[in-house]
Amino acid sequence: MSADAVSPNPVQASDVERQAIEEQLERLLSNRHFSHSRRFPAFLRFVVEKTLSGEVDQLKERTLGLEIFGRRADYDTASDPIVRVTAAEIRKRIAQYYQEPEHENELRISLEAGSYIPQFHWPHHHGAMAEPSAAETRETARLEPDKVQRRGRWTVAAVVILAAAVAALSFGWRSMSRSPIDYFWGPVLNAGNPAMLCIVDQVQDTNLAVDATNPEHQTTVKTWMKEVNLDDLSTIVKISSLLRAHGQKEVPIKGAADTTLSDLRNGPTIFVGAFDNPWTMRLTKPLRFHFGNDATFDQEWIVDSQSTRPREWFTDRPVTETQNNYREYAIVARFVDPDSGQLAVIAAGIGQGSTMMAGDFLTDPANLAELERDAHAAGNKKNVEVVLSTQIIDGQPGTPKIEATYFW
Repeated sequence: MSADAVSPNPVQASDVERQAIEEQLERLLSNRHFSHSRRFPAFLRFVVEKTLSGEVDQLKERTLGLEIFGRRADYDTASDPIVRVTAAEIRKRIAQYYQEPEHENELRISLEAGSYIPQFHWPHHHGAMAEPSAAETRETARLEPDKVQRRGRWTVAAVVILAAAVAALSFGWRSMSRSPIDYFWGPVLNAGNPAMLCIVDQVQDTNLAVDATNPEHQTTVKTWMKEVNLDDLSTIVKISSLLRAHGQKEVPIKGAADTTLSDLRNGPTIFVGAFDNPWTMRLTKPLRFHFGNDATFDQEWIVDSQSTRPREWFTDRPVTETQNNYREYAIVARFVDPDSGQLAVIAAGIGQGSTMMAGDFLTDPANLAELERDAHAAGNKKNVEVVLSTQIIDGQPGTPKIEATYFW
């Protein structure tokens, strides 16, 4: 165990350390990476509390399935990987949290791959401000003045050198952590004009009304408004936040039905959603990977126009609507649209959770780093298209997996 790690053994962790861990857990769970979910905070809180109480023997896949997700004692962990999928997503969100500069020097809670037992790591300055003991104070007082001076000079020099080294490492780490974002989003951010989001906003003609004096009295009233799919909204928020964080002051948003070719000529456009966004369907139709469906839309899929193999990436809507554990697929892409002459970015999935997964992929440095490695191996071509898959459990997507890539 490293010198700055707190042992998971509660006997070895002091009360102060335990309190610091608990406070850091609450700080982590209140962050945007966790605060909009019930499943992820419940999981992380459970494993941290069990570790601090010395009950690490309970941190096994089947036990977690029973205790956190209410599975039956004889449930099949192979066919129901909710614990593994949730742990993988938590690892990703923890990494995203600590990649933000304001959290770099906080106590780190980690969940190592292959384990459900969290580890706790103090920041490097932990303990640096500890008060010297009385014996150490007396010993220092007995030192000759010139020796004290020499010690002081060496201490200052060491601190300066250490600070410079830490700053250099920090700068290097930040540069590396930014590069995957720069790889995919750099052309969009540097295009000159701000990128626009083209989203689906469908008309809603009825709405729930709650009585102001009696909230239990609710009725449906006629209305006229436009609504956004919750999966799409998650992707819209994540991409908008990324663009703003990297210098784009405003992120225009326009409904697909109101978007014109003139709008697309003004600058880059990010198209969110697949079958309910006609612009996405038009733009992806000529691409190698594009969407397909039967006449009733009971079956929807992603086509590989260069493959003669049986269809791999498809969903059967009547089946998925009755299950809480199934595979979903999405396309993400960045290419120059020949009609507008501007960059187009696609974030579009087939069914529930898949567009959300596309948004996760496009805003996660680790995912984009993997894509950048594939792009480098393919000759660093300008245009990219990716087929993604994920496991959907209880309506929520797991970690995105790259199924196929194409560069041109």
